[in-house]
Amino acid sequence: MNSFVLGIIQQSLIFSIAVMGIYITYKILKFADLSADGSFTLGASVSAILITKGFNPFISLAVSMLVGAIAGAITGVLNVKLKIQDILSSILVMVGLYSVNLRIMGGMANLPLFNQNTIFTDRNPLLIIFLFATISVLFFTWFFKTKLGYLLKGIGDNENMIISLGINTGSIKIFALALSNAFIALSGGILGQYQGFSDINMGTGTMIMGLASIIIGFTIFRNIKFSNSSILCIFGTLIYRTSIALSLRVGFNPSDLKLISSIIVVIALSLDNGRGLFKKYAIKKEKSEYSSNLREVGSRNA
Repeated sequence: MNSFVLGIIQQSLIFSIAVMGIYITYKILKFADLSADGSFTLGASVSAILITKGFNPFISLAVSMLVGAIAGAITGVLNVKLKIQDILSSILVMVGLYSVNLRIMGGMANLPLFNQNTIFTDRNPLLIIFLFATISVLFFTWFFKTKLGYLLKGIGDNENMIISLGINTGSIKIFALALSNAFIALSGGILGQYQGFSDINMGTGTMIMGLASIIIGFTIFRNIKFSNSSILCIFGTLIYRTSIALSLRVGFNPSDLKLISSIIVVIALSLDNGRGLFKKYAIKKEKSEYSSNLREVGSRNA
């Protein structure tokens, strides 16, 4: 397989794990969790520092998920318990995580892993990444069919109804944010081991990437019968990462990536909104035709 294509597939599968986490907050909970950028770097920095200390690379990923969950829970506590707005609480955590990540990496902006054993050492990278992505898909497929998963969807659709049932929605929100950031941190940890280093800025744009991937996946592939939300996240991420890779391939500078990402998000949102407008137009047209037919039948009977 061409190394360019292989690289796109591998990176898409890695980032799709983070997108699955972002899907929980953005699509289901309707929560603007900007701390995703910090949690992604947090996962990479924790995994990297543990590996340099001699820990098993797989265990380092488990710890990354744990600290990512803690970061997400803190965002939830700020929002639920302290009544701070969702976007502000996530920004506060994101800003705080920058200093935390620097402290974890010993004050260095970049922590290399080139001489360390990682989950990819003497193993097929594509197979390892595919296994992690598959496990994530299976987990979320199972989770959304559980009672807690249905309650989470219910909170996103109609929180007042869930509250009327006597259920503590605040605790569920905190858990959802913890779960979301756990998988975002896992994705960061895997990427850090994949590229051989952890960088303080590697999480920048994670939330934008997640939003674009979700919108693309659910706009283009929503009518595929065999797919679920996690599969759509993977498809959307694959298209997003392919767009970024092709942009670099044709001559754009790495410094242009933020602009390219913004353009992709605008296009994705336009497609999504355009589909909604088209549906409204189709329904309106159908109603108009139905009314015309009724009038025609009425005039004939008269």
